[in-house]
Amino acid sequence: MSTTRRVFLMTVSAGAAGFSLGAHAQARVDEKDPQAAALGYVSDAAKADAKKFPKYAAGQMCGDCALYQGKPADAAGGCPLFAGKQVPSKGWCSAWAKKG
Repeated sequence: MSTTRRVFLMTVSAGAAGFSLGAHAQARVDEKDPQAAALGYVSDAAKADAKKFPKYAAGQMCGDCALYQGKPADAAGGCPLFAGKQVPSKGWCSAWAKKG
């Protein structure tokens, strides 16, 4: 095996390993993110601003939202509003929609 082929194979292997690790460790949405702020996103639904977002009702959480892509028991899951990032199941935003 030539040196360049060996280097190529090691690079491809390292890149694939890094990609698979990155896929599992998605970043969480930051409340200060412009889109999150515009939607009134909070990582803890109890801290939702009910005066600014009158649609909020106690008990609404990301884990109960139709947009939430995680499983019910997951601490966090994906949301199409925040592509590539996760939201905690106990979070909330003004786009909340009842499942079912």
